[in-house]
Amino acid sequence: MTEVVATNQTIVVVGGGISGMTAALEAAECGKQVILLEKNPSLGGRVSQLYKYFPKLCFPTCGMEINLRRIKANRNLKVFTMAEVSGVSGQSGDYTLDVTLSPRYVNENCTACGKCSEAVSSEFPNEFNYGLNQRKGAYLPFNMAYPQRYVIDPKLIGTPDADKAKAACPTNAIDLEMTDQKIQLKAGAIIWATGWQPFDAAKIQPYGYGRIPNVITSVEFERMADRMGPTGGKLLRADGKEAKDIAFIQCAGSRDNNYLKHCSRICCMATLKQTTFVREKLGENGKATVYYIDIRAIDRFEDFYQKVQADKNVSFIKSKVANITLDKETNSPILNGNNLEQSGTGQDMRYANRHDLVVLAVGMQPSIDFSKFGLKINEEGFIDADSSNGGMFGAGCASDALDVNRAVQNATASALRAVQIINQVAGAEG
Repeated sequence: MTEVVATNQTIVVVGGGISGMTAALEAAECGKQVILLEKNPSLGGRVSQLYKYFPKLCFPTCGMEINLRRIKANRNLKVFTMAEVSGVSGQSGDYTLDVTLSPRYVNENCTACGKCSEAVSSEFPNEFNYGLNQRKGAYLPFNMAYPQRYVIDPKLIGTPDADKAKAACPTNAIDLEMTDQKIQLKAGAIIWATGWQPFDAAKIQPYGYGRIPNVITSVEFERMADRMGPTGGKLLRADGKEAKDIAFIQCAGSRDNNYLKHCSRICCMATLKQTTFVREKLGENGKATVYYIDIRAIDRFEDFYQKVQADKNVSFIKSKVANITLDKETNSPILNGNNLEQSGTGQDMRYANRHDLVVLAVGMQPSIDFSKFGLKINEEGFIDADSSNGGMFGAGCASDALDVNRAVQNATASALRAVQIINQVAGAEG
């Protein structure tokens, strides 16, 4: 049984992405006792799946490395991965969390040598790459995974591959007898930093995601562009050929009464960033076309937008694409709709444009239903900044659709609110 010391002066942070790490670190560096819970095998969240940030086009690995170094050095912060909250009771200053710790089947003896992975043959869809490729049944989630320990897929347990992995381990790190553990944590304040999930593009039936070849999502394209991703950084079609003419469809599921009513805020900038990937990978041979309702690139992002606009290989078509059909001869998607900029010009507004690859800029939505934990949420399902939530606060994309910079700022603010609650508890008991 895992023993955890937690009191009503402990802050529990749920979610180990960039917002959760930020909130946990800020609170711990203020001298508070913090427990960070992450349901996946490693910290990092969706930021770890990015190829580059906008607008500077720098890599996330630098910031990740700094945060991980801070986590390792802070004695006030304890991290649990593969930990999921199933229930919360109590009130501000005195909460109890029911937490389930799922088995990793690999203990602290692991040196990440990879021998277990070499020994097994079973493969499963790679969650880190949104299922675009396969991973072994014994795996390290990604290169910078923390903790730097392998994971045995539960589907391997009871199979010969599990025994092969155990036999191959030189440090006796594989424990196939691990089981779920139930623990309870006390907390004075809780920060929910559970991040976001991409809108399910398959729900947008006219766009044919999952049915029409060479229609992918923006998060999949991001992984494809990464040199460490499923295609080694190449922008490939389903047939393995390089995609040179790529279309980007904005507001795929966002700002739509049938799907997500809200603007997800990051999509315009994400697409502008991804057009630079086309230029980076293909040079003069790459062509990008952005189909948009309007481009929301405000403040410091306007310069980046203008820079992309100046690229002669990037075109913009003001249009809500009506549907996507398939060119059966080439297996290429055809975008159908009306070009609103042709309105009143006497030119035919209708278009049927064929592209090698179509990228759907999917929207952002909360990753869990917060109402089951007694939190007040808004129409979009994000956590409201409401006094009825007591000592529970949303951080980053649990509170709204935010880019990385604003998510970090929001998480810092949430940490300060939680610290105030703990200070009140300490003052009352002192």
